[in-house]
Amino acid sequence: MARSVSIFDVSGLPFWHRPIFLLFIMAIAMPIAFNVWSALLNNFVVEVADFDGSDIGLLHTVREVPGFLAVGVILLIMFIREQTLGLISLAILGIATAITAYFPSMSGLLIITLISSFGFHYFETVNQSLQLQWLPKEKAPQIIGLLAGVGSLATLFAYLGIIVGWYKLELSFNFLYLSSGGLTTLIAVFCLLFFPNFKTKTKQTTKLVLRRRYWLYYALQFLSGARRQIFVVFAGFMMVEKFGFEVHQLTALFLINLIVNIFAAPLFGYFIAQFGERRALLVEYFGLACVFMAYGGIYLFDWGVVLASILFVLDHLFFGLKMALKTYFQKISAPEDIAPTAAVAFTINHIAAIFLPVLLGLLWLVSPAIVFILAAFLAFLSFLLALIVPRFPAIGNETLLTVKSYLK
Repeated sequence: MARSVSIFDVSGLPFWHRPIFLLFIMAIAMPIAFNVWSALLNNFVVEVADFDGSDIGLLHTVREVPGFLAVGVILLIMFIREQTLGLISLAILGIATAITAYFPSMSGLLIITLISSFGFHYFETVNQSLQLQWLPKEKAPQIIGLLAGVGSLATLFAYLGIIVGWYKLELSFNFLYLSSGGLTTLIAVFCLLFFPNFKTKTKQTTKLVLRRRYWLYYALQFLSGARRQIFVVFAGFMMVEKFGFEVHQLTALFLINLIVNIFAAPLFGYFIAQFGERRALLVEYFGLACVFMAYGGIYLFDWGVVLASILFVLDHLFFGLKMALKTYFQKISAPEDIAPTAAVAFTINHIAAIFLPVLLGLLWLVSPAIVFILAAFLAFLSFLLALIVPRFPAIGNETLLTVKSYLK
C-alpha cells in the first residue's frame, strides 16, 4: 500500500485519491459479488443442490456465524490497519463468490458460504467504522445515502447482467458467479495498491467495548438482525417455492428494488438530516411491521403473487432507512469507540442469526405464516424502542430516559 496520509490533510490529493472516493469504490465493489450471490442463491440451491426449507435455514445459520464473530475485528486491528483489513476481506468475499458453483453439495456450500461470509461481515464491519470516522457528522446522512444509492446502481448493472446472461445468453450459474466474484476481487486488489493509507486523528480502542449508555443502540441492532434474517432467508425462498419464480424473474424483482433504491437512498439521507433519526426509524419499523403482517396474510388467505411482489419491493424500501441507526450511533459515540463498537454491534446484530434461521426453517415446514408474523412482532418491538430515541441525539443525550448527570 502507498504512503500514509492524515484524513485531515487530503486537500493536496486529487479527488480520486481521497478517502471519500475510496468509500464510493468499495460501495460499488461489494454489491457486485454479494448481491449476485444472493440473487442466484435460492434458485441454485433448489435447482442444483435440491434444498428444502430446513436446508436453506441451516445454510443461512452457517452464513451468519462470521457475523456473530465480528468482534474478531477488534483483535485484527491490533496488527493490521482497518483500511487494509477491509480490502482484504472484500477480496476474500470476491474469491469465495467466484468459486461457489464448483461446490453444489450441502457440505461444499456450507464451507464456501462460511468463507465468503467472513469476507462480507468483516468488510461490512470495517466499512461502517471507516464511514463514521471519515465522514463529518453534519454531512454523514447525505453521503451515506449517496453511498447506498451508488451501491444500488452497481447492483442494478449486475442484475441486468444476470437477466441478460441467464435468460438471453443461457449462461451457467458457474459463469455468473465466477465473473461477479472475480470483478470484486480485482477491484479490492486495485484499491490495496492504488490508495494511500488514511490515518484518523483519534486512535481506535483495540479492546472489547460495551458501554451502558449505548444500550438502546445495542437493542435496536439485535432486533434488526433477528427481523432481517427472516426476510433474507424466507422472502426470496417464498417467491421460488410458493410462486415458482425462475432465476430471471426473481432477479427482475431485485432489479425493481434497485431502481427504486437508487433514487430513494439519497432522499432518505436528506430526510434523516432534515427530520432526525427518530422519525426515520419510526417510519422504517412501522412500515416493516405492516409488510410482514401482509406476508403472513399471503399464506393465511392465499393472496396472490402481485401483492407478494409489491411487498417484496416495499420491504427493501423501508429497510433503506437503516442508515439512521448508523448516524444515531455516530452522534452518541466517543470517537475512539467507533471501530470496536461497530464490531460489537455486528456481533449483537447476528446473535439471533445463529439459531433463528435453522429453527424457523423447521417452523416453515409447519406454517410459513407464523414465521412472518413473528417478524412483524419484532418490527413492532423496534418501533416501541425507537420512541425513546431523542430528536437530537448526542453524548449525554443517548435516549429520552438518559439522566444527564450520569456521565459526570
